[in-house]
Amino acid sequence: MEKQKIAVISGGTRGIGRALVDRFLDEGFVVYTSARKAVEADRDGLEIFQADMSEKEEIKRFGAWIKQKCEHIDCLINNVGTYIPGQIGSEDDGVFEIQMNTNVASTYHLTRVLLPLVKAAERAYIFNICSTASIMPYVNGGSYCISKYAQLGLTKVLREEMKEHKVSVTAVLPGATLTSSWEGTDLPPERFIDPKSVAQLIWSAYQLQDSTIVEEILIRPMDGDIV
Repeated sequence: MEKQKIAVISGGTRGIGRALVDRFLDEGFVVYTSARKAVEADRDGLEIFQADMSEKEEIKRFGAWIKQKCEHIDCLINNVGTYIPGQIGSEDDGVFEIQMNTNVASTYHLTRVLLPLVKAAERAYIFNICSTASIMPYVNGGSYCISKYAQLGLTKVLREEMKEHKVSVTAVLPGATLTSSWEGTDLPPERFIDPKSVAQLIWSAYQLQDSTIVEEILIRPMDGDIV
């Protein structure tokens, strides 16, 4: 009998995270996700744990909860993140720590907690949701760009470490995607990436044969970056 497929997706209640949750549920996975606020699961196969993923101890609680639920993880997607615009010389004190903790430390700590379950799967995949800000700095990107450069570096290191364990690791670098980060914009929806497109590309990469991996997925709106 085939084992139930398991996906863990941090920050899966809106935006790219929600699109990923829905896609993996549609494919028959049981999905565990985190949410900063208490949210009721609205689909069969979805379980939600309330946790502030910028806090190390809450990440560990999330990981411990998952370990009580399952013995393996087929796909781990570190999606949770935050964007606070600003410049290094003028952004508010504390903005750097918030974005480093949410965008980098959450990926680091959740991956460390769950790696034993990832390695226990017959074929496992880790996707880290980085950004085009991981490869190109921009004015008003400030500590967000710094955190995303670091997250991409983390992903590259993890890719090398996981080769011997046959665990695939991919960095996903979306450009401007129509999520809550762009609330209030005057730009039309077609100027952005649809979160469902990101989920589709990740699912396509997940389906590749064991001997092949897409190390980076770079995605931009058809009309290019929004600057």
